[in-house]
Amino acid sequence: MEKVIWLVITIPCSLLFTGIGIYAWRRTKPMWFWSGYSVREEEITNVKAYNRENGIMWICYSAVFWISTIMGIQSASTAGIVLAGRMPGWSSASCYSLQQDLQKILAVRYL
Repeated sequence: MEKVIWLVITIPCSLLFTGIGIYAWRRTKPMWFWSGYSVREEEITNVKAYNRENGIMWICYSAVFWISTIMGIQSASTAGIVLAGRMPGWSSASCYSLQQDLQKILAVRYL
């Protein structure tokens, strides 16, 4: 039963993050980062490359969920450790800091 619960939780999360990555990659207008913050087309010189990088970021993030999903078939506790190890210190401050860092990286490359 533990494995079923693990799969019911991780498969939709994996699909969600992979879907966001594919959506970002194919989007014609600039993809946003977080809720409430949008990027204007005037701020970016190459929207297609910007969205591709954003999509790759989301797909790489989803890879950890897919790996944990597969590992959960053998051992949910080990998969949980892998998943939790991927997301240390997730607080509002660290998410905001991550957002600022990503914006700086993309600004240097595409503005």
